[in-house]
Amino acid sequence: MKIKHILTALLLVVATLGLGGCSVSDASVAPKLEKKVKWALLPIINRTETPQAGQRAEAITESLLLAEGVSTTRYVSAQNRDGVFDTSEEKLINDAKLWAKENGFRYAITGVVDEWRYKVGIDGEPAVGITLKIIDLSNDEVIWSAAGARAGWSRESVSGVAQKLIGNLIGKAKLN
Repeated sequence: MKIKHILTALLLVVATLGLGGCSVSDASVAPKLEKKVKWALLPIINRTETPQAGQRAEAITESLLLAEGVSTTRYVSAQNRDGVFDTSEEKLINDAKLWAKENGFRYAITGVVDEWRYKVGIDGEPAVGITLKIIDLSNDEVIWSAAGARAGWSRESVSGVAQKLIGNLIGKAKLN
């Protein structure tokens, strides 16, 4: 009987360790960030081969911040961010920061999507990689940053995996 309990416990430990390999994230220590000030959601740059991955990440980030009590206003660019011709990412972010400052925003959140796809193979697991950062617009200082990657199971969606990952990253920021 003891052997059965030991084997069950060992199996649970192995399963838990296996699940832990599906996600990784790191974040800087955030200062206390005020929820009730004006927040701007700047473009999240898409560095994947998946069209509109950046805009998809923006929509999820906006929704999850609102769930945390942070109301954001999204910067809308006139540029086609997923066109054939590469527009300057730096110019896009600088234009967005200038817009946010001119409109009295205190904080801005932006980032980069590095992976947004289904892996090739028999199972086709969804995989997402993203970095986020919060900028204090009063001095252009990055006051918080986080990076993470997550793979899901074959029956999960990419957006579902992204929602879990972005939620995990946002949860590491100190939002007051």
